[in-house]
Amino acid sequence: MSEKQNQKISAAELSIFCGQVALILEAGLPLYDGMETLAGADTNSENAEMFRKASEGVTATGSLYDALKDDDRWPEYMVEMVGIGERSGHLETIMRGLETYYAREDRIRSSVVSAVTYPILLAVLLVVIVLILLWRVLPVFRRVLEGMGVGLNESGSTLIHLGEVIGWVVMVLVVLLVIAALAIVILMKTKYRDKVMGFLQRIFPPIVRLNQKLTASRVSGVLSMMLSSGFPTDEALEMTERVISDPSAAEKVKSIRTGLEEGKSFADAIEDADIFNELHVRMIKMGSATGREDQVLGKLSNLYEGEVEEDITRLISIIEPTLVALLSVVIGAVLLAVILPMAGILSSL
Repeated sequence: MSEKQNQKISAAELSIFCGQVALILEAGLPLYDGMETLAGADTNSENAEMFRKASEGVTATGSLYDALKDDDRWPEYMVEMVGIGERSGHLETIMRGLETYYAREDRIRSSVVSAVTYPILLAVLLVVIVLILLWRVLPVFRRVLEGMGVGLNESGSTLIHLGEVIGWVVMVLVVLLVIAALAIVILMKTKYRDKVMGFLQRIFPPIVRLNQKLTASRVSGVLSMMLSSGFPTDEALEMTERVISDPSAAEKVKSIRTGLEEGKSFADAIEDADIFNELHVRMIKMGSATGREDQVLGKLSNLYEGEVEEDITRLISIIEPTLVALLSVVIGAVLLAVILPMAGILSSL
């Protein structure tokens, strides 16, 4: 299979696609006819071949699930949800739910990318500036003094040497940090994702809280979508467990099912799973008592999503000034290593 065939469609494009399919169904158009129109309208993008294949599959089989299941570029979660929607007769509702779900995923991923990209760019800028100072500014300064016939005294030489050492040490450390960050980003897309997450959570506590909120947002979002589509609680939990990619989160969802099998109420089983905080568990209990679990879970999903975005923004607000301060200190140290000896020499003339 070629590289292009292995490409996954983005969350933003998935959201748009699901919304378009939902619109077709809401308008009462035959699905095969609507899919053919979608494929015909998108002929220039890199995913045009995917849409064309899906349209041909719907025309041949009459099933969107059958059209998508053999193409591994479509997410397994989406394909399985489409199958459930077709079997239950709630495909329109499922597609609207998927539209919201993938829009949320796209916002979260965009926030994470911003949190990683900007600090890396600042770090690269720091390396470039320090490298210019060490390779260009200091050697030029030495040559100018030598051309003037002025030698550096012992303290001046010490200061320049100290500036060089500080610059090289900081530059090496920043390069190592950038390489480590890029390695983490790459490994997060491989089978080592869980080990990398465990390592990050041990060395960086805010990651633990962020991951907990991400888990709560996704679990509540999927459960809300399933329950609002009319699925029994046990079946909704089973499907949620299958589609949650985080093993620890999937295990917590499994514990909810186990609690229900042991005779616990839905709210009590969720409380024991320790996915949501105490206040939100009380909200779920109130929703369960009034038969509105799906609405409460939907609100919690949006709430946790907002908290995730706020936490990421807060992390960026801490990282950015820290890097700028580090950049200023290093550049200042190197420049002082040039200016102070020059001032001492000039004062002695």
